[in-house]
Amino acid sequence: MSGLQRFALALVIIGAVNWGLIGFFQFDLVAAIFGGQDSALARIVYGLVGLAGLYCLTLLFKPSEEVAREGRPEHNRV
Repeated sequence: MSGLQRFALALVIIGAVNWGLIGFFQFDLVAAIFGGQDSALARIVYGLVGLAGLYCLTLLFKPSEEVAREGRPEHNRV
């Protein structure tokens, strides 16, 4: 798994945890940290999480052996 894929996956996990908190406890952690849903920083985080989710869609359609092979440098030699 490449660095970009790991970063996107981390953002998707952050988004999932935030949505879980909203669903179960009506608490928006991103808004609490960055000063409300309308603050610029919170909107940037929401946007990055959304873009990461779209990027992770590409991982859904990759063959599993290709994803596993990308994580091992010894298999990437030409």
